[in-house]
Parts: sequence; structure tokens; C-alpha cells
Amino acid sequence: MSLIKPVFRSALPVTLLLVLPFLSSAQKKKEKEKDYAQLVDPFIGTGGHGHTYPGAVMPFGMVQLSPDTRLEGWDGCSGYHYTDSLVYGFSHTHLSGTGVPDYCDVLFMPTTGDPKFKNTDYRSHFSKKNESATPGYYKTLLDKYNIGVELTATTRVGMHRYTYPSTDKANIIIDLQHRDEVLDSWIEVVNDHEVRGFRMSKSWADKQQVYFYAKFSKPFKTYGIAVNNEVQNGQSKAQGKNVKLFLQFDNPGEVISKVGISSVSTEGALKNLDAEIPDFDFKKIQKDAKIAWNHELNKIQVEGGAPAPATQTQPVGGTSPYSYAPPAKKVVQPDYAKIKQTIFYTALYHSMVAPNIYSDVDGQYRGMDQQVHTAQGFDYYTVFSLWDTYRAENPLLTLIDRKRTLDFIKSFMAMYDQGGLLPIWPLASTETYCMIGNHSIPVIVDAYAKGIRDFDAEKAFTAMKAAVNRNQFGLDNYRQNGAVQSDEEDASVSKTLEYAYDDWCIAQMAKMLNKTDDYTQYIQRAQYWKNVFNNQNTFMQARANGGWFEPFDPAEINSNYTEGNSWQYSFLVPHDVETLIDKMGGKQAFENKLDELFSTQSKLSGSDIPDVSGLIGQYAHGNEPSHHMAYLYNFTDSPDKTQFYVSRILREEYSNKPDGLAGNEDCGQMSAWYVMSSLGIYNIAPGQQDFQIGIPQFDKAVINLENGKKFSIINPGAGITRSNIYLQGMNLDKKVYSKLFINYDDITKGGDFEVFTGRLANKIFTQDLEKPVSKITDKLIVPNPYIISPARSFKQPFSIQIKDQDTDAKIYYTLDGSAPAASSTPYTQPITISNNITVKAIAIKDGKSSFIDEASFIKLRNDIKLTIINKYLPNYAAKGDESLIDGQHGTTNWHLGNWQGYQGKDFIAIVDMSAVKPIKQISVSTLQDSRAWIVFPKYVQFWTSNDGKTYKLATAVNTKVDIKDTNVQTQEFTATLNTNARYIKLIAKQYGPLPDWHGNKGSQSYIFADEITVE
Repeated sequence: MSLIKPVFRSALPVTLLLVLPFLSSAQKKKEKEKDYAQLVDPFIGTGGHGHTYPGAVMPFGMVQLSPDTRLEGWDGCSGYHYTDSLVYGFSHTHLSGTGVPDYCDVLFMPTTGDPKFKNTDYRSHFSKKNESATPGYYKTLLDKYNIGVELTATTRVGMHRYTYPSTDKANIIIDLQHRDEVLDSWIEVVNDHEVRGFRMSKSWADKQQVYFYAKFSKPFKTYGIAVNNEVQNGQSKAQGKNVKLFLQFDNPGEVISKVGISSVSTEGALKNLDAEIPDFDFKKIQKDAKIAWNHELNKIQVEGGAPAPATQTQPVGGTSPYSYAPPAKKVVQPDYAKIKQTIFYTALYHSMVAPNIYSDVDGQYRGMDQQVHTAQGFDYYTVFSLWDTYRAENPLLTLIDRKRTLDFIKSFMAMYDQGGLLPIWPLASTETYCMIGNHSIPVIVDAYAKGIRDFDAEKAFTAMKAAVNRNQFGLDNYRQNGAVQSDEEDASVSKTLEYAYDDWCIAQMAKMLNKTDDYTQYIQRAQYWKNVFNNQNTFMQARANGGWFEPFDPAEINSNYTEGNSWQYSFLVPHDVETLIDKMGGKQAFENKLDELFSTQSKLSGSDIPDVSGLIGQYAHGNEPSHHMAYLYNFTDSPDKTQFYVSRILREEYSNKPDGLAGNEDCGQMSAWYVMSSLGIYNIAPGQQDFQIGIPQFDKAVINLENGKKFSIINPGAGITRSNIYLQGMNLDKKVYSKLFINYDDITKGGDFEVFTGRLANKIFTQDLEKPVSKITDKLIVPNPYIISPARSFKQPFSIQIKDQDTDAKIYYTLDGSAPAASSTPYTQPITISNNITVKAIAIKDGKSSFIDEASFIKLRNDIKLTIINKYLPNYAAKGDESLIDGQHGTTNWHLGNWQGYQGKDFIAIVDMSAVKPIKQISVSTLQDSRAWIVFPKYVQFWTSNDGKTYKLATAVNTKVDIKDTNVQTQEFTATLNTNARYIKLIAKQYGPLPDWHGNKGSQSYIFADEITVE
């Protein structure tokens, strides 16, 4: 931001009249802003599984200058973990709270003595007692070298201050190989004060490019560029995949370096550097960072929140009046209000470290097409963790940062222009396609609904439709069947629910744009969640082969859900809550189901997913799909339970410790939930203007709106106890308020929202409050029928049933492969299945038809048995021992769970033909996805026997595909036998440890096997 200074041509008195009011206003503004930065603890979230970093960053800054203490592993995603005691150096980019590692670009490390280039040689121990951090500032001491390190930053520039001991060999190592796979890099010494360079790397982002330009406060006396850790004498520039540089100073005392970065060029990095830090005044930049953070943190000002600390006098010594007793000891209780405010302002801080500005000071940035573009009139951003942040962080920023929200949307539209798709999870200049759904859509719709409209809404609407109508990630399956089918796409339940919500958002946008036909289409699609709701058990359950995925355990984490289980997804219909309540049997049944969610003793089963954490019953606060659930009690007759559970989650799942987050921070979402819930308002369905009312946690919270107005949330009872408090009454601008929700427009008008609370739930008060509205009432669909059958493959005849959620709907079916209609056979009784057949069915009500439900049944030979010698892994079990001879072949989408996995041991199985028989050939299908450690067997041996004891090697078939072929593919290992035998033994040989070129070299590979076919 530039400050334009007016030039006054009038006489001095006039000039003073013009200037003094400006100064007075600025002074007045400065006095209003409190020092909330002192309450922020950047170490919160750096322990446990929070995955945050403690270094220096400006609000939404391009540079995140932070120490790197961990180079690999899930808990090293941010490059730092609080439990570590070794530091490799200080790099300029970091991700906040993600579940995948990347960034940590351009590492600087100060050392002394002879320069070393291997990170295990130059790294240093550091002590927590010497480490501190505040917003925009970090400090530590390198014990190995006795070097003091201080870091600060502007938006696009990182600033280091190193204080060396007395030495004639004071070094700075610049390591461009650090952490990620380097595709290319170069570095150049410009003069004895300046260095520039480039790095292109691959990790989560593909071909991520970073240019940098560094200037130093003192001249270095010598330098050396190393390629492959060997110094290239006499060279001032070098290029390669392992390029490093040392700069050496002669007893410099203090050296300050400032490093600008850019995705465009070193010239862009230099422009950023000169524009934002023209000199070497470290204290000024540190002070400016604090001012900038306080400006952002003052957007919400809170007071109180807990009982005041009390000093208690405890007697010490004997009890007899005649015995000696030392003076009474005074014990000061913790300042719980300060602790609570620390958690709050750290959460607000974490809500503002991402997304990150990606455009230079001149507006240039590298787009999704890898070309250089210029942002005209807005800042271009990246690092949008949208599957997470659309739920709370983006609604928070829509409330307190409308300008930046508009820039986000303009960034989305630029990505659409350059890549043809609205962003899903963009990182640098790469679309990672991480997580599910198309959740830039709710961000755009929510902003538009709340009056942020200075963008091309028609174009945005076109982009939304393009996003949900492409053929990717099961979207085509979703449109064709009214639900994603689990035998066609992984995470089918989660995708169906998230896609339905996105479609509801598009319907709301269509309504605002007066697009009737589009509204009709998308409001119907918004109801597709009904097709994965099993009304028999009232859980969201995957659809498979026309029926329900079995066996079913709502606590099982499997391939049908994204980072969760059915418990954590069965309430994910934020846009149609009241219909979900009806389908679960009414308000009381729904309340009982929520009670069970929070209180069940059932344990997680299935895959071990560390994201599913912060458990209260089966509610998982450590992952985002659960985040709205405590607010669903507001739709029942017990909204006091919303108040109870929100307070409990705030109290139990957050703390002021390094492990003070229940799960990954996820670029601000985990913290934004805390901020919004502490204010007592939460938007469960962004795109809808109503905020649910929870329970305000502070005596007073003032939201300083950008329109100059203030909305104050006042709860005098917030400090009466550290346990739960409940609503007893509400006023809005001194008038009685009787709703369990508050509209966005009411907030933006400013005013006072007073809540009165007490220690006991007041059901008489809360039951009479007007409940929120979340129900689709028009363009209703007929849910798909479902087929109940014992299995898809069979040996003996069996019967199937066809049912529908809507008992008033009539069901029609066919058995000849044709599409059913109202003229087809009506279903009246179970159908006997005795041969290979395809059953198709529809449900019709009031002239409306469901989608066609389809199931195929395969009759198997009953003379074949299979014995698996080495047991498969429990998390890659397909559907048990018989899965390899069930007539169904796994596809390249191994996430569907149709494959059996083996690691560290060969796949060995014996086929029993029941008697000695002629065998023409036998084959086994395998899969390779070498990036996921799944590798084709080196070979498969086929042995035959008549007695099951003595086996003879018939043949061996070698793989035809090298491990370096990273395409996901299947391969049939087929052996022509032309012999008589009863038993056939298959031995598939493991590849073994992954090769050196692999990112996980040395780890044991997997064999994935599916169908064994005998002819």
C-alpha cells in the first residue's frame, strides 16, 4: 500500500487546517487500537498435530520466514515441530496447518568456521528457553555456533538479523536443495552485498518456482558456490539440482540480510525488496509488523471471558494455636481470562496467515498456466484450503475483511481464466486437486449473498456450473445416478454430500441472478444426499451394486468416506437440515441421534487416519466435516445442548499449549471455528445469511466492521464460571430478541447484541425461540430405490427385495437390461435370482421418477475354493478371503477397496478345484501405482499338485512393466498350463524395498492382487 501525500499550494494557516484533522484522526485511530499482538502465541499449534509454524509472517503474507526443524513425516508438514531441538536453518515459505508437506524454499543458515554443505553437518541444536515468537517476529540461539538469530518480515520480504560471536569465519549458508525434490535451480553472486537465485521444486505443488534477491548489511569477504556439495572455484554463478552457496564475513558482529521473493523473476523479487524494505532498519520492520498485526487483530476486540484471578491464603504448619506455624502462603490462581484471550487472539492470528498474496508489488504473478500475468486492481492470492476454510474461515473474513474476500474471488476467476477450472486446492501455480468438492463455489456465493458484488457474477456463475458439470472425481457418476456409486468412485458418500451442498449454493446464486431454469436444476441436485441416506439405520451409507455397501459399521473409516466415517458424515446436510430431521424420524429422534453422536462409546475402526481426532464420542473436532454439528441442536427442542457442546468443545479441544489444537490447523479453519464460536455466532451453511446463535464466551466482543460501524456482543455472565453457561435471555439494541439465529444484515447495521446467561440450562426460554430455517421445500425429488441382496456373486439361488425411502412411491423393475418405466413390471414381492442377471428399478411418485437403480448378479462356480497363505493387510482386505474369486475385477481406482494388499511378504494362494481336472490356463490380476508404493510383482510362479502336498513348478511369468512407470495400471499374469491338476499354487514375488530414486526409498513395496481366473 502506498501513501499519497497531498501537495498544498495555499498559505500556511490553510495547510495546517487541512493537515491537523488528518493527524488527529490518525492519532485517534491509533489510540483505539489495543496491543492484542502481545496475546498471540505463535507456538500454539506447533506441537501435536497442529502443523503450524512459529516464524515471522505478515497478515496473508507471501513470505513466511520460519525455522525448519523437521524435513519429513506427517508432523513435519510445516517444517517445524515444537518437540524438535535441531534446526537446519530458516526458509522463506511455509504452509500453516496442512496435511501435506511443501514449501520451505530458499534456506538461510548462519554458521561459523569452515563452511559445510550437508545439512546434517551445518544444522545446530537450540534450546526452548532461548526461543521466542510474537506476530511478525521470531528469535532463537544456535547453540552450536553461539549465533543469535532474529527474523521479521514484510509482505514479500524476509529479514534476518544474525549476531555472531567474535570470529573471522562468520558464514551464511544458502541451501537451494533443502527439503523438496529440486527440478532446477541457480544462484549468482551479484556483488559483495547482493545475491540472487532461482529454485523450481516438486512436492505437493508441481513445478513450483521461486525467485529471490538478497541484500546484506555488510560486505562478505569471500564466497563459494557448491554444486553437489563441491565448491566450484572462481564461479560467481552455477546451475543444477544441488546448488548451495556460502558467504563469509570477517568478524562482522551483526549481519542483517533482507530477502525478497517472487514467482515471476529475480527482477520482481528485487522490486519487492526495494519497495518494502529500502534500508536495513530491523527494529522498524519488526515494529511495522506488529502494527500491521494489531490493525488486523483489532477488528475484533474482546474483554473478560473468565473469572478474575483470585489470591487465596492457605495456612501452612500445625493446627494448634500454641504450635509454631510459618506465615500463611498466598496462592495466585491462573488468569483464565488472559489464557482464554490468548487462545482467541492466536486463533484470530492463525485465521489471517493464509491464503497468501502471490502477486508482486507491480501486480505480476505466475498463473495456473505457468505464464506471467498482471493483477489489475487487486492482489492475487494462493494457498486456498477450501474444503476446510469454506466452513468458518471464509465466513469470518466475509464479515471482517470484505476487500480481501473480493480479492480472493478475483483470484478464483483469474485461475478459471488460466486453467479452465475454479480452484479446489491451489498451491503456488499448481492445482493440487486435494480433498473433495468444489468449494470455491460457497465462498463466492456467500460473498455475493452478503453484498460483495464487485466482480463479474455472470462469469462466476458460468464457472460454477463448469466446475460441477465436468467429468472428474465421480461428478459424471453423480449426475447420472443421483449419487456417487461406491463401486465406481472412492469417497462416494462424502463426495455425494459435498457435491449436493455445492449444488445448493449454485441454486442460491441462480435465484439471486433470476435464473429460474438453473435454480430448478440445481435445487434438485442439492437433494441428491437423499440417495445415500439409509432410512432403515438412519446413517449415510454408500451405494454399491444397486443396494447398500455391506458390511456396514458406522464407526468404520473406509474408502467410502473422506477422512472420516458414517458418524461424521451422517449430519452433513447443512442446507437441508429439517428434511434430514424428518427422515431421521422427527425432532426428538434427531436429538437422540445427536446425543448418541456425542456420547457413544463405540471406537473408530477400519483405516488408521490421524486426521480423525479430537473425539467426543464419534464427533471428531480435529477434522472439518464435524464442525457444524453442535449447532444442529438449535433445530431441536433442546438448543441448550448447542450451548453445552459448543462450550465443551471450546474448552476441551483448544488450549494455550503447543499441542493446543485438536487437529491440523488447515490454513485457518480450526482457529476460525474457535473465533466464530467464541463470538457466539456460526454460519453452518455459507451462502445462507443466517448465523446460528451459540453461546458468547466473552464479557464483551466488538466487531469493528469495515463500514465504520460496530457490532457488540455482550455477555456479562461470561466470567461467572469456567464451566458451561447457558442462554437465559437476549436483546438486540435493547429490544427483546427471540430467535436462535441472527442475520448478516443485522450484524452489519451495527448495534448491541446482549445475551444473559447462567449456570443452568433454561429450556423454558430456549424452547420458545424461533428456530433457524434450513429446508428445501420446492422441486422435490423422488429418492432412488435400493435393492436388498446377500451378495453380488452367488453359488446358490437367492431372493432380493426392492425398497424406497418414500413408502408412497411405486417401484417398477426390469430383468432384461432395459430401462424401467411406469409401464414396466410393478414390484410386489421378492425376486428369485438363479443365473447371471441385471436388475433395474425406478421409484415413481406423483408423476416424478427417481434415477434408475441397477444391480448385476454373477453366478460362480461352486467347485473352486481358495486358501490364502500369507494374510492380507486389514486395511486392504477387499471383502475377505473370497474376494479373489468372486467374479469381480478391481479397477485402477484402488481407493475403492476392491484389492487385497500385501506388504513385506509375498502373495501366496492355493486354488482347490475339488478334484483333478483339466486346466487350460490361470491368471491373476495385479495393480501398480509406484508413487503409492504399489508395485507389480517381479514375477508370479504357478505350481500344480494333485494331492496338495507335492507341488511342481509349471511356469513363471515375469512382469512386463518397470517400477519407473508411474502410470496407475493393471497387469494380468497369465499362465497357459494345459494340464490336469487339483491344486494350483500362485506365488507373486514382492519387488522389495523401494529404489533410491523413489521419494520413500527403502520402504517396503506393496503387492495389490484381485481376481484369480481359472479356465
